[in-house]
Amino acid sequence: MKTDFDIVIVGAGMVGACAATLLVKSAVCPASRIALIDARPPAAPPAEADVDLRVSAISRGSERILTACAVWDEIRKGRIHPYQRMHVWDASSAPDGQGVLHFDAAEVGEPNLGYIVENRRLQWHLFDTASRAGINVFRQTATALELGESSASVTLSEGRRISAALVIAADGADSPLRTLAGIDTKGWGYAQEALVTHVRTELSHADTARQRFLETGPIALLPLADGRSSIVWSTTPEQAQAMREIDAEDFAHAVERATDRVLGAVTLAAERASFPLRLIHAVDYTRPRLVLIGDAAHAVHPLAGLGVNLGFLDAAALAETLLDARDAGAQLGDLKPLRRYERWRKSENLTAMGMLDGINRLFSNSSAALASVRRIGLGAVDRLSPVKTFFIRRALGTAGELPRAARKNGDGSIFL
Repeated sequence: MKTDFDIVIVGAGMVGACAATLLVKSAVCPASRIALIDARPPAAPPAEADVDLRVSAISRGSERILTACAVWDEIRKGRIHPYQRMHVWDASSAPDGQGVLHFDAAEVGEPNLGYIVENRRLQWHLFDTASRAGINVFRQTATALELGESSASVTLSEGRRISAALVIAADGADSPLRTLAGIDTKGWGYAQEALVTHVRTELSHADTARQRFLETGPIALLPLADGRSSIVWSTTPEQAQAMREIDAEDFAHAVERATDRVLGAVTLAAERASFPLRLIHAVDYTRPRLVLIGDAAHAVHPLAGLGVNLGFLDAAALAETLLDARDAGAQLGDLKPLRRYERWRKSENLTAMGMLDGINRLFSNSSAALASVRRIGLGAVDRLSPVKTFFIRRALGTAGELPRAARKNGDGSIFL
């Protein structure tokens, strides 16, 4: 059946734009046969704009995927910062005590553990690359979805109806497309909000990411290129609101206490914002002619910075699955390959989600008995090389069943 497009992607965020670019680079279909729908697609950030409050820790696996998208070189020209080390400790321990977990890139022969990248700049480069490749951008909202045996259709807010062999939902944790398809989710709210801002510190961050677990949730200090540190403080909604509203000096003192003054005195150096945290997992990733990727399929706690990295792995796995299915003679949008993608990514995502949820529950409480277990456990992991290497590889995005684009030497030739 002839359709308007081969593939329609709803959502031009980082994961949706990444999927669009990978589909073009892998020659799954021509750029002219791909439509990207988003009422508010990214705009180029002003050159003089400060570092975005929302940053991501981009893993080695994601770096390779972004290289396959041909955007990494542009991203590296911006204000990104590699970090070589990561220190993790519990509130019951001293930051220089026995119960601290130290990750170092040198332990696994890597140049760094990842990069701190501004979300809006990463999103813009991905979208700009996809649009310059020739995909069709519709600056509208998807208001209706129909899934048929041989094609699917999406109705736009202006009333136009466009058809495709496959629809990809990359429209976020509150995915309207997922709802329109009748796909249920499981999960829960964490009764936490993530407070984000940037601070200047008395001591250098020394290219080290730091995370301290408090009773109300973890606080992370992420190193920025200009010497500041980005804060992601997961805490109760009440405390998050209080921390947004108190004056700058009181806020700085609160951060010093929360981080045990690991970087000395603190000065607030940006606006403050917060957003609620929750775990969401779609019961199904697919329907006939429809597939979910990124936060539309799963939303996780930000404590290890895995969220967008899982989404990039989804996009790469889907592009690879569709390419292999085409080469095997399958039609675009056939359910069997989509189920293969679902089994692959659901297994990997559940592993990551279970690990993150378990860590958050273990550390975010006031139990004295558990505090002792946590302190001993972190110290033990720090001394057990095989276990420590496992966690480092997971953080690097180089463990598990990886798509070809995320494997070593992923330079774009992996699809040929």
